[in-house]
Amino acid sequence: MNKTVKHSMMAVLAATLGLSASLAQAQTYDSVYVIDSRGVVALSGTGLCWRTGFWTPAGAAKDPNGCKCDKDLIPKEICEPKMAAAAPGVKPMGEKITVAADALFDFNKSVLRPEGKAKIDEVVAKSGRLNLEVVIVVGHTDRIGGKEFNQRLSERRAAAVKDYMVSKGIPANRVYTEGKGLTQPVTKPDQCPNKLGRAKLIACLQPDRRADIEMIGTSK
Repeated sequence: MNKTVKHSMMAVLAATLGLSASLAQAQTYDSVYVIDSRGVVALSGTGLCWRTGFWTPAGAAKDPNGCKCDKDLIPKEICEPKMAAAAPGVKPMGEKITVAADALFDFNKSVLRPEGKAKIDEVVAKSGRLNLEVVIVVGHTDRIGGKEFNQRLSERRAAAVKDYMVSKGIPANRVYTEGKGLTQPVTKPDQCPNKLGRAKLIACLQPDRRADIEMIGTSK
């Protein structure tokens, strides 16, 4: 055997011995897989995990690398455990209160009456039961008068309710207002015909003149 071949074989042998020593040094626990010097499973050229002579399906199921290397051979419940049910969160609760506009305002007005303030005081008191997140105030009118007039009136009324609630301690940035004008009546189209005459028509349409106050938060 010439020197060149002899030296080559010795180099390969030394490299093999060095790799074996490296793997042995890295194998710090009784794994059923070969662990390299980086502390990870040694892979073949095709990406498969190298198994030790101690490998068994049962051993793979207990090995931390088992699911990565031999998932198809390991019971599904080991590699895909059921997620623990998440603890139920505290769901926001809501309370919607409808206050008749006639109790809050004079007809066609947006200035709160004393009786209206008393009604809102009741609403503010109820808000104390909540860790308040938001208050939504929506103003509504009846169909008497023009569409644009009623839209503006409903917005002014919602704003008046907000201003009073803020004066009673509700944070302004928690209160949102909206005016729906005459677009969402409670009464039916044939329930209050125009032929009733103005006074009776105003009385008949009373349910349409309202303010919806919705409080949303979590209970204390």
